[in-house]
Formats: sequence, structure tokens, C-alpha cells
Amino acid sequence: MTATVSHPLTAEADDRLSSSSPRLSLAPVGPVPALLDGAWWPRSRDLATELPSLTAVLDPLWGRITRVTVNPTHWPVVPRKVPVAGHVVKVGWFLPEQDAHELLLLSYHVGRWNLLVIPPETTPDSAARLMAAASDPLGTSTASRLMAEETRSRTAYEADRAVEAVWDSEGGHEARQPAARPRVPAVTAAVPPRPMGR
Repeated sequence: MTATVSHPLTAEADDRLSSSSPRLSLAPVGPVPALLDGAWWPRSRDLATELPSLTAVLDPLWGRITRVTVNPTHWPVVPRKVPVAGHVVKVGWFLPEQDAHELLLLSYHVGRWNLLVIPPETTPDSAARLMAAASDPLGTSTASRLMAEETRSRTAYEADRAVEAVWDSEGGHEARQPAARPRVPAVTAAVPPRPMGR
């Protein structure tokens, strides 16, 4: 199954869409189950507000979601129950047993799914990379590993940009242009004439 739902990656696109549309990317079903079934990029850390729109999309795809578990590290309040379209989702939490960046969804008699939870404050380009990685049907990374890899990648990118900015401020790009290079005076040397035939 492949589904990408409301995948805005620019602030302008995000503003145009309803705040109730979930930003969600789901992995296609593969021959070998991936560690993650996709990624969810909520707009806040308020489960009571965010879960109804998520389950509204997932219920028709996966069957009625009846239970959700989270690691409370990144959720300031974990409600015990959240009313969603026509039913109630029970919410639980586990500290050491559950990845801090993962949401576990259970559907009665159907199965379970693990989604990477992308922090709401994540930049659109980082969110796009994380959604793609978490939706890879051959993915072998955990949610926390994907977040750590993105953090390292983002830090390296920002360090490169800082070095480039310093280089630019010191005339780096101008020095590469031919018009900006200092002219080297031509040097001519007098060559003594060769003696004629001997």
C-alpha cells in the first residue's frame, strides 16, 4: 500500500491547507516488513488535537485504529483517551520500551503500524527527507536512528554554509571571476641572436 497524504513541504503550501489535514507518508507494503510503516509530521505536540485527523485518514486504510502508544519524552501531555470520528482511541505510553520518535498504532484484529513522528518545528526540507526515509519499504533504520542521521546531516550542511558565507565575505566568489583577478605583467626576455652557420 502506498499513500502520501497532504505532503506540504513549503510554508506557503502549509498555510493554504487546513490545519486538520495530516502530513503523512506511508510505506508501500513490501515482501519483508520494514521497521517503520511511514512518517507523520504533526503540527503540534498536542495528541488530543492531532490524533483525530490522523485516524480519520488511517481508519479507511488500515481498519479502525483502537489504540495508540507513545514515548512521553516528546509529548507534554498524554491523554488516556481521545475521541475520534465515531469512536474513542485509547492512548498509552512506554518510556524505555518505545522509541522516543515513534508512534505505535493498533487496529483491532488487523495489525499494528509504527510511524516516525517528525517534530512539528522541523524544517520542510528535513521533513521531506525524513518522510522519504521512513516510507522506504526496505528501510532498516529505527525512528531514533533516522532522526540522528538527519541531525548530523543538517549540522554538516549548516557548517558548510557557514564556511561558504565566510569565504564569500572575504571575496571568494569574486576572486574566481576572470575580471576580478589581478593582471600579471607580461615578461619578455631578450634572446641573443644565434651565430650564423659555421
